[in-house]
Amino acid sequence: MIIYIHGFGSSGLGGKSSQLREYFNSKNIPFIAPSLSYIPNLALETLEELILSYNQEITLIGSSLGGYYTLYLSQKYRLKAVLINPSIKPYKTLKPYVGDAPSFYDESSFKWTNTHIKSLKSYKISPKKQKRLMLMLQKGDETLDYQKAVDFLPKAKHIIEENGNHSFEGIERYFEKIEAFLVG
Repeated sequence: MIIYIHGFGSSGLGGKSSQLREYFNSKNIPFIAPSLSYIPNLALETLEELILSYNQEITLIGSSLGGYYTLYLSQKYRLKAVLINPSIKPYKTLKPYVGDAPSFYDESSFKWTNTHIKSLKSYKISPKKQKRLMLMLQKGDETLDYQKAVDFLPKAKHIIEENGNHSFEGIERYFEKIEAFLVG
């Protein structure tokens, strides 16, 4: 079972999750991409309930803030994971969104608060057990500095591309590599 964890202000129905769902469904590999609450503890509670409810091997794919959640859950439950342009310190990078934050999926908004920022900081991640991790980065990410992820996870398997963007332009080129890493 592969669980995809979307980023800040996104949805389990976003572009990347839809592409991944289509690919893994075509391979008969169970795949889910829940639409998570913007409230960090609720999002992580939902994900932990999912992980604990499936009586099969779980692997994770996370993007941006979802990459942070993925890293946290991967370490807590000893799961293989793919991190796509992950946020390593979202409690810093998401500070500018305090107030009315945009939902990038449907153009609505939600209230993002300093309490949410503090909540994110309470979920500790460390650079341990990097062999279970694949890091996918594009240097052209306009939202996050790719080098911070490289510096934090130097021993993870790396795919680093010039140019690109935060959503990881052309990700479909790597679906087979993602599958081989997670399922192989």
